[in-house]
Amino acid sequence: MSEQHPRHDSSTIGRDGEDAAALFLKAQGYVIFERNCRLSSGEIDIVAQDGGCLVVVEVKTRRGSQFGSPFEAVDTRKQRRLAAAALEYMAERNLDMPLRFDVAAVFAENNAFRVELLRNAFDCEGMAS
Repeated sequence: MSEQHPRHDSSTIGRDGEDAAALFLKAQGYVIFERNCRLSSGEIDIVAQDGGCLVVVEVKTRRGSQFGSPFEAVDTRKQRRLAAAALEYMAERNLDMPLRFDVAAVFAENNAFRVELLRNAFDCEGMAS
């Protein structure tokens, strides 16, 4: 799916990529609860619900491939931070539901965004320390 956007400069590319990812997720049936949720253990780009599952979505926006795959950027260290933030989010809100981690790779191409979604990108089992 591509979302048109007139301009991509370095100060707005990340925010615009997150906007494109949120639109994409909504089109896929996700219900967005929060964006850029700041917690003591870290920040979550998008918190959503997909069916009966709470979904933490990490958004990575790229203009090209010089920095590698956006999916590769969510390394073990980042996964641990996301897992801790997700567990903190759920505890603060007293949520008891399945938890899933998705990664949205957003590519800025030809004045538009292309979004690829990796559902269930990783498991937090034993990650939060």
